[in-house]
Amino acid sequence: MSETLSVTGLVATTPRHLVTQDGLPITSFRLASSQRRFDRNQNKWIDGETNWFTVTAFRQLAINSAGSINKGDRLVVAGKLRVRDWDNGERAGTSVEVEADSLGHDLTWGSSVFTRTVLVREPEPEDEGEPEPELVGAKKK
Repeated sequence: MSETLSVTGLVATTPRHLVTQDGLPITSFRLASSQRRFDRNQNKWIDGETNWFTVTAFRQLAINSAGSINKGDRLVVAGKLRVRDWDNGERAGTSVEVEADSLGHDLTWGSSVFTRTVLVREPEPEDEGEPEPELVGAKKK
């Protein structure tokens, strides 16, 4: 199953960032998403069930999110939903993953400062003594 969705929630685990042997940056974390509603009969807010998602970001989004997202942050995530059944011989279950296309802080809960990622241009062939260009990632909040 692969559908596009947006979901809001709380970052429940410390984001894990790694770079594969092929040089692909990946950042992943668990997101807890609970719906709240106001119950007029009880005159208070009621928490609904919590849905749990594993959010995975790749490439530049992974680099930027690794430097910007922390456990406890409230986020808005847009991406592709992946629901997969698994069985490791001893246990079986279903994993619900979001392959993020974009993500950011949920400004309903606070403010955020945006720092644009600057891509450094490739050096000209005559500048061969220059060091390789780097991607400049997002800074910590």
